[in-house]
Amino acid sequence: MNDFPSVIVAVNHVEPVPRRIRATLAGATVLDTVRALYVWEKPYYPQYYIPVEDVRRELLVPEGHTQASRRGTAELHGLRVGDEYRPRAARLYTESVVDGVAGTARFEWDAVDAWYEEDEQVFVHPRNPYARVDALRSTRRVRVELAGLVLAESAAPVMVFETGLPTRYYLNRTEVDFEHLVPSDTVTACPYKGVTSGYWSVQAGEERHPDIAWAYDFPTRGLEPIAGLVAFYNEKVDLFLDDRPLERPAARLFERPAAGEGT
Repeated sequence: MNDFPSVIVAVNHVEPVPRRIRATLAGATVLDTVRALYVWEKPYYPQYYIPVEDVRRELLVPEGHTQASRRGTAELHGLRVGDEYRPRAARLYTESVVDGVAGTARFEWDAVDAWYEEDEQVFVHPRNPYARVDALRSTRRVRVELAGLVLAESAAPVMVFETGLPTRYYLNRTEVDFEHLVPSDTVTACPYKGVTSGYWSVQAGEERHPDIAWAYDFPTRGLEPIAGLVAFYNEKVDLFLDDRPLERPAARLFERPAAGEGT
C-alpha cells in the first residue's frame, strides 16, 4: 500500500527523464526512448510521457474517442500485441496547454507487462526524482510488541529512511518470533524496493491482525541491505528504539488501496 511522500511538486510540472525508458507487452517492446518526460498529474509523483516517434505505432489501435484534461486533448488508443489486447491503453496528445506534452503518448501503467528504467524494472508508478530512500545498517536496539506479545528484538536492524514516510526497521528473521506470525497471500510492490516476497499477520490470542509484517527477498539494487529481512508497520505495532517507546504514526497509509506497499 502506497502512502504519499511529503515532497509536493506543482501539477503539470514537466521535466526531462534522464534515463532510458522502455515498456513491454507479451514479449514485445512497445516503447523505447531516451526522451521521455516526467509530468506531474498529481503533486506526489510523476507519470511518463513518451514522444510518439518512440512508440511502435503499428501496435496502437485507434478507438475513435478523444479525451480532454487539464493537459490538453488526447486521442484514445488500445494496444495490441498478437492475441493480447489492452483497451484504452494510451492517450496520444494532439494539443496541449502544457509545454512539451503535445506529440507525446501517456500509457496506463497496467496496460503493459513491465516498465524499465535503463535495465531495471520499475513497479507501481515512476519513481519520484525528489524522493529518496536509504537503507542504513545500525546497532540501535529495536523491539516490536503487540498486545503484550514480543514479536521481534534486534540489536542489528537495517533502518530504511524514505521521504515522507516513517522510518522502517528491518530485522533478521532469526530475531523474529514466528510463533505468533501467520503467512499471508498478500503481495505488493513498491517503486523503490520492488515486489514483496511475503506478508505475515499476527495472531494475538483470539484476534488476528492482518498483514502487519513483510519482507523483500529480492529487493532493488539500492535496497539490497533489506534482502530477506522482516519489517513491521509502525502504524500497527508498538515499537521501542533503544528501550524508548515510539509514537505510532498516523495511519494514513491504510486510507487508500494501492498496488504497492511503498514503505
